[in-house]
Amino acid sequence: MAATSLAPVSPGRTTAAGRVRANGPVLHPRLVAVATALCCVAHLGLAASGHHDAWLAVLMVALAAVCVPCAVHIWRYSRLGALHQVTGAAAAMAGLHAVLLLGSGGAGHSHAGAPPSSAAHGDGAGGLLLVIALELVTALLAATLVARLRRLAA
Repeated sequence: MAATSLAPVSPGRTTAAGRVRANGPVLHPRLVAVATALCCVAHLGLAASGHHDAWLAVLMVALAAVCVPCAVHIWRYSRLGALHQVTGAAAAMAGLHAVLLLGSGGAGHSHAGAPPSSAAHGDGAGGLLLVIALELVTALLAATLVARLRRLAA
């Protein structure tokens, strides 16, 4: 699937690098890109914390590596492919973390022998709720930007 931008282009507006800049929302894509980047930073921070098994840390680094290009594409071009990826990934991660939260009886999840109530490094119920909230906000921002870009293109 090709990553395309639906924002109309105005021939009179160019960036410092000489590229034509799209007419359309600027703040909204930036918010989506920042939220996506925050999710990447959270994954990298948790991977580096040493509170998780090695395979899970590698998975979190891989997830961050996949999401960083999407954040850049959203920041610069508001590409629909990147927005769809971010929406799907954020919703899936929110669902996964909700299952982890509910599966532990609300006490949070634990990896590598960490105590279930250790919310300080994101493993407790409070940490999981914050992660779920960040992922839901990211998915909502990306989905509303897709709708907004489609409405502008029509």
